Amino acid sequence: MAARLRITWKKSAIGYKSNQKQTIEALGLRRLGQSVEREDSRPLRGMITKVRHLVEVTELDGAPSTAQSEVSKEQAATQPE
Repeated sequence: MAARLRITWKKSAIGYKSNQKQTIEALGLRRLGQSVEREDSRPLRGMITKVRHLVEVTELDGAPSTAQSEVSKEQAATQPE
């Protein structure tokens, strides 16, 4: 299993059963298009399987988020020495 997973909510849960809406909420997703990063585990994989038609999953290799590392590089470049 990958160390971390990035889960992105891609499709609205309107018209789907309430347990699928609750699973989206339990994953930490609040808005369509939002992404969250979670530690990989068997229970998490089960939740993702339940709503696999509504989300997109990307496996991360344990490195910090690329968005965070890009921001820190930009901040380091703009800070005066």
